[in-house]
Amino acid sequence: MNLSLYSAATGMEAQQLNLNTIANNLANVNTTGFKRSKIEFQDLLYQKPRSAGAEAAGGNVIPTGIEIGNGSRVAATSKVFTQGQVTQTGKELDIAIQGDGFFEVQRPDGTTAYTRDGSFKLNASGQVVTSDGLPVLSGFQAVPTGTTSISIAETGEVTVEGASGSQTYRISLTRFANPAGLKSLGGNLYEETNASGTPEQGNPGEQGFGQVLQRYLEGSNVNIVEEMVNLIVAQRAYEINSKSIQTSDEMLQNVAQMKR
Repeated sequence: MNLSLYSAATGMEAQQLNLNTIANNLANVNTTGFKRSKIEFQDLLYQKPRSAGAEAAGGNVIPTGIEIGNGSRVAATSKVFTQGQVTQTGKELDIAIQGDGFFEVQRPDGTTAYTRDGSFKLNASGQVVTSDGLPVLSGFQAVPTGTTSISIAETGEVTVEGASGSQTYRISLTRFANPAGLKSLGGNLYEETNASGTPEQGNPGEQGFGQVLQRYLEGSNVNIVEEMVNLIVAQRAYEINSKSIQTSDEMLQNVAQMKR
């Protein structure tokens, strides 16, 4: 069996997944709060016709063995939670997180999800919601009718001014020991998993939690130049693996024609 055919095939499959990951990063270059994914590879099991350290004739020990690889596979596509660029929007309910933390969001089934997308709105009852209409938790209170202004400090203090006076409360943020272990749900939402650890709540600007910036939004952390370079590397790696298959095919063809 010509292992080079199968090894190169696994390489092509891995690079196809790499290309898919890069394409998704580029597709979300303008998605608010998006975090890029990074693909990680592992080599497959090895065939070992001769093991290093085995005993040879005369009691001698073989210093090096023979190992034949079987290709590669994708081990993980981990999220990279570096800070995205913060841009001023001027909208009162646009809130960016500068640093560590997530906003809590209530899903339609009652479970909690987490997001870095702070482009919030008000629904008909004055509740703060996401662009998809999901209620935002994190300590947000309903905005009364007749409110004239909403001010949010970097440390999370919210002051709501209206005809009947002012109302003050404080919002919180949530963080995880391993945010890369969160499950991506789409819609700029993440879900807690066993790998992410349990959610920890805290006040913005305290104990390592990030600050909140009103009238700002955090953009994607995708670097277009870096992704384009990764795209070229993935394409060349795919081509090289396909060349290995072509070369193996030519070698098999030469073997098949030897008896002619």
